[in-house]
Amino acid sequence: MFRYRLEHKEFISTNIHGRYVLELTSMFNEKFDVEIQPSQMRAFIKNNGLKSGIDARIKLGNVPSNKGKKKLWTGGEATQFKKGHKPHNYVPVGSERVNGDDYFDIKIADPNKWRGKHLIVWEQHSGRSVPKGYAVIFGDGDRRNFDPDNLILVTRGQLAIMNRRGLIQNDAQLTRSGVILADIIQKIVERKRSC
Repeated sequence: MFRYRLEHKEFISTNIHGRYVLELTSMFNEKFDVEIQPSQMRAFIKNNGLKSGIDARIKLGNVPSNKGKKKLWTGGEATQFKKGHKPHNYVPVGSERVNGDDYFDIKIADPNKWRGKHLIVWEQHSGRSVPKGYAVIFGDGDRRNFDPDNLILVTRGQLAIMNRRGLIQNDAQLTRSGVILADIIQKIVERKRSC
């Protein structure tokens, strides 16, 4: 960290007027044979309440140099997206992927609308959609086993108790028993609260 001495402070104070930070920094580095960064000079100026007198803001009534001009860029037209063009990473509806939580997703609509495969399989097998406040879990804990008998519909409350108590097992039948046990635990808690 650079320590400013009194002579440094006097030099900056006398030479700041009418100069931008980059120019003042290069003058300072040359005079004192040091290598400070413009950010360090900017911090010193701000911390000491110094002003250069330069107002770089756009004034009211100034007309921009590009006003009324169209297409100010040059080149690049050949690489711009055309209408109807699909990006290189486009995948069609029905494609599958593994998301960040290690669940399989299926693309159900464009652009980029995905849904959990286990939810879709459960809905196709049961003939109804997953109700609000419910979740579909894997009975044996294997997120790659989409057998309809392995997918279990539980409430969010049941799921919280099952996660807290370790009631999701490696066997779908044991997990179903865990759902019943979660209901019992929930009733016990409700009964204790009402007393």
